[in-house]
Amino acid sequence: MRISRRVRFESTHVVAPHQFSVLCRLEEAPRTPSELAEIEKVSGPSMTRTVAALVERGLVERTDDPADRRQVILSLTSAATTLLKDIRRKRDAWMSVRVSHLTPEEQVILRQASVILTRVANE
Repeated sequence: MRISRRVRFESTHVVAPHQFSVLCRLEEAPRTPSELAEIEKVSGPSMTRTVAALVERGLVERTDDPADRRQVILSLTSAATTLLKDIRRKRDAWMSVRVSHLTPEEQVILRQASVILTRVANE
């Protein structure tokens, strides 16, 4: 958890962590605001504020749902796609520098731990 927070702090100054999370969810697939709220475990009004801020910044666009005109579908803009790539590049660079300072033995242990933690997370 500490590493996750530190990486977010070091590399996400352009958007808040909760906004970054919403952008990542929309990168997976276009979604409705209520779907996002459910996935992110936040209230509808909270997601509405987050989405409004992202729309205002030109990172998310709204389109009417062709199947249900009462619904809105949210998707990423090209600016958001570029921003996500940039944030990830900065995160990778931050982590690469830290890992490069580890001993070769520590790097092997870290790779082994990564495999184990991935397995635990996917169970």
